[in-house]
Amino acid sequence: MASMAITRHELTRRREQLQDLQRYLAVLEADHDGARAKLLGFRQRYLEALGPLMRELDELEAQLHQATALLSDALKRQGVDAPLPATPAAKPWPDIAALPSATPLPPEPVGPTMDLPPPSLKTLYRRAAMRFHPDLAPHGPEREVCEQRMMIVNDAYASADRHKLESMLLAAGEAPEKVIGGPADAVRAWLGLCEHLVQGRIRVVQAQTALLHSLQMHQLRIAIERAEAGGMRPLDIMAARLRAQISERRQELYIGERVGGDVSLAADFLRKRYQRVTGR
Repeated sequence: MASMAITRHELTRRREQLQDLQRYLAVLEADHDGARAKLLGFRQRYLEALGPLMRELDELEAQLHQATALLSDALKRQGVDAPLPATPAAKPWPDIAALPSATPLPPEPVGPTMDLPPPSLKTLYRRAAMRFHPDLAPHGPEREVCEQRMMIVNDAYASADRHKLESMLLAAGEAPEKVIGGPADAVRAWLGLCEHLVQGRIRVVQAQTALLHSLQMHQLRIAIERAEAGGMRPLDIMAARLRAQISERRQELYIGERVGGDVSLAADFLRKRYQRVTGR
């Protein structure tokens, strides 16, 4: 089946579309990386301000669970069924992954074949004039050489001698595809593959950014930074609440370790703790 030649205009348009996609992708990647950097910075600040207090509270909760489990076992041996809340589950920090590496785009195919329509004779002439016109050369021997070459260019154009113009341009360093055509099917396939890869990467970056914005930590960062912009100090308020909870758990642990000898007090203690932990 004969190949459908891609015109030079179409080739330029497709390349510009690909470049637009790549620029859009670069913006999306920069937005993602900026949001991720902000979130990592916020997490570090959050842990520095509250991490030690949170660890202390978790340790107290673990001790409380152990104390209440012992109380519950002791009451069961005495025929009293006391509710026992489940072991508090640890809440790991969510991963804030970086973007996966992008698949590199393949190199553009090159080669002097006739699949890509060659430029018109007039286009060749104009390109040769840009190369050899004496008015574009400095004075001296180089200008004289250009004058001689321009005479040959004019004669070749007047006689429609494409081969002469092509030979002169190729010898002067012009790319073969700009002079005698290029691999149309290969170029078309390359453009299609590049567009597919870039569009796939765009979907990956958009999905990763949406996942980043869905994290509870992201919402917390937004809320805290808005409060701070309004003159509040939410991290200090949260630290004060954690200290209050630590004080309450210490008191609760103190009581729990000392009510074991009184069945009524022990059962009441377990009931209240169950209500606090479960909200029921």
